[in-house]
Amino acid sequence: MTEINWAIITPLIILQAILIIMALVNCIKQEKTNGPKWMWFLIIICISIFGPILYFILGQKKE
Repeated sequence: MTEINWAIITPLIILQAILIIMALVNCIKQEKTNGPKWMWFLIIICISIFGPILYFILGQKKE
């Protein structure tokens, strides 16, 4: 059985958690988003790495 190399995986997990937290906090503080906020919460949480990235690219409403 293959052993997991935690020295490589741990920083990736930490970066992913930071990205999700930053996207959620930004979504909460954002007055208006492109689409309902509940939808962006689900996208950020459920679509792993790409959810927060999609939010930062498409979700924020530019005024």
